Formats: sequence, structure tokens, C-alpha cells
Amino acid sequence: MKAFRSRPSIMINRPQEDKKAELEIRNLTLSFGGVVAVKDVDLTVHTGELMAVIGPNGAGKTSLLNCITGFYHPQQGQIIFNGRDITHLHTHQLVSVGIGRTFQNIELFPGMTVLANMTLARHIHCHYSFLRACLFSPKVRQEEIRHRQILEEIIDFLEMQSIRKQTVGSLPYGMMKRVELGRALALEPRLLILDEPFAGMNLEEKEDMVRFLLELNGRWGLTMVLVEHDMSIVMSISQRIMVLNFGEKLGEGNPEEISANPEVIKAYLGDAQALEC
Repeated sequence: MKAFRSRPSIMINRPQEDKKAELEIRNLTLSFGGVVAVKDVDLTVHTGELMAVIGPNGAGKTSLLNCITGFYHPQQGQIIFNGRDITHLHTHQLVSVGIGRTFQNIELFPGMTVLANMTLARHIHCHYSFLRACLFSPKVRQEEIRHRQILEEIIDFLEMQSIRKQTVGSLPYGMMKRVELGRALALEPRLLILDEPFAGMNLEEKEDMVRFLLELNGRWGLTMVLVEHDMSIVMSISQRIMVLNFGEKLGEGNPEEISANPEVIKAYLGDAQALEC
């Protein structure tokens, strides 16, 4: 694997209290008419963990993430983040409390540059008024310098220096996924939700993304919840794994426990070798 050329300082050196990300899901149930997408699910994620959620197509994985990030509101249950009930908060409110996300289907602005897409994510950290912005006061200039410094460090970390001024729509799919990760990081999240970040990537792109996620978790101390179908990646980078099947929690444990769980093997992959590939 390649070595990192540089390491962001501002993001790494954030105070420890700004990295706290304790997530607790209690008896979560989400239904669409007569279809139950998530049924009575419990989950706890601790600060600094890299937690994976796996399961067959239609198991309720993305529905669970959509509940955590405010796109869906469950009919029953609670979602607690750092001691606060966030079950019925809207998406923009959840971003403000420190929950960022990437999407299974890329949600970028294709006609804008990489830097412009990432700059949009900094709006929640802007503390100046419209009038001050028009006057471009010294305080505004100082704040803008900090925003730009953070963006440049993220671009450097994700090795996107050469494409920073390119329009997103002109980039290969794998690089678009990297830009989306950069935009999520620009929010300075405490908890990062990743919905199939490796989907559509070739082997080299996957290796790069693995490096980035391990560095984010290990050195930055970023807490992550990951949904992914590539079992070789899930088993190699996750600290804990939860398995969903038809919306219900089938199992939870470390990769070794999950790969040896006969119910998981039967319901999800059908044979033991598939989990070890």
C-alpha cells in the first residue's frame, strides 16, 4: 500500500471532547405501509469504533442508516447520540450535532469543481452574518482562512491535489466517491455514516479507500458506521459487525465471531467459505 504524503493537523488535533460519538439505538422499528424495513433493532456504537452493518439486499441496512441520519423517522424506538434523543430531528439538525454521511448513489453537484463541492459543506461552520460577509471584515477573512485551510488539508489527505479545480462530472466514478468522502469530512463530523463506499470501485481504488478509512479511524479517532457488501473488506477493517436479515438483527460481534456464526452463514451467504474470501 502507498504511504500518506501528509497528515491533516487541524482535524487530528481536535479536542477529545469534540470527537465524542456515543450512539445508541433502542428497539428501532420502521415500516412502509405493510412492509417492515427495520424491526426492533438495538445497536450501540462507542467513540472511536469502526462498526459495520451487513446483510443481504433488502435486509434494511440503508433504511437503518436513513433513520440515523434523519431521512426516515421510525414509528417506534429511540436513537440517542451523546446522550441526546435525536430520533425525530431533521437532517440539517443532525449535521449540526456532528453526524456526517456519504451515499450509496453519489450525491454531488457534477457541474461544480471538487473544491466548490467541498466548500458547500462548510456552511454549518460559518458564524458571520450576511452583512459582515458583504463587508468582508477582518473577522470574516480570518474565518475564511480557517475554512480554506481545513479543506486544503482534507484534499491533501485524500490525494486530490491534481483534481481540486476539475468539475466533478468529469471525474472517474471511484474518484467521485473520494470527493464525496472529502465533502463529508469537511463537515467535521463526530460520527461518519458510510453507505457502500466501495461500490463501483476497481481494486486499486478500493485499496486507497481502505487506507483512508483506517487512517481516519486510527489516527483521526473518527467513529464510523459502515454498510458494505465486500466481505473481504468488512472482515479486514471492522472492529464489530452487526448482521441484519429481513429487517431483524441476526447477530453481532467481532469479525471472527460473525464468520463462525452458523445462522449468519446460512441466512447471508450460504456457506462458510464465502465469509472468508
